[in-house]
Amino acid sequence: MNTQCNTLGKGMVAGFVATIVLSLLMIAKSIMGFMPDLNVITMLSSMAHAYMGVPQIMLIGWMLHFAIGTVVWGILFVLLIPHLPGTNTVVKGLILGTIAWLAMMIVVMPMVGAGLFGWEFGMMAPVATWMLHLSYGAVLGYVYGRLTGACRVGAKPADHVAT
Repeated sequence: MNTQCNTLGKGMVAGFVATIVLSLLMIAKSIMGFMPDLNVITMLSSMAHAYMGVPQIMLIGWMLHFAIGTVVWGILFVLLIPHLPGTNTVVKGLILGTIAWLAMMIVVMPMVGAGLFGWEFGMMAPVATWMLHLSYGAVLGYVYGRLTGACRVGAKPADHVAT
């Protein structure tokens, strides 16, 4: 395999870039005072403390946030992309973002005591978090498409990305 076309590595790069964008949106949400009780970094930090016994500090939450977005979802995207519906990597990224959102709503939210779909935070919690995950997925798909487009036989990088 050509090392320039290492799709797992490119999936992680795309996941990292998408996580940066997601993080900036989360910070903007916080600065605007929108849903202040819904703080994913605090939630991850609390979960790590409760389940792994690590100190409950924001740095741990941020590290987990980046590990999940970069490694877990970046690699899962590469593994799932052949099976996801859609005609380009952005659409496939939007679908993966929705899958990630569902995982958060069904697994993470109940684990932190926020209830299924985060209803303890109110009706806007599922909507706001879905919008954030769609942003993550769109960036993930776009960056991955740009990074891998030239690796496909006879393709130009722009062939796999929505314009």
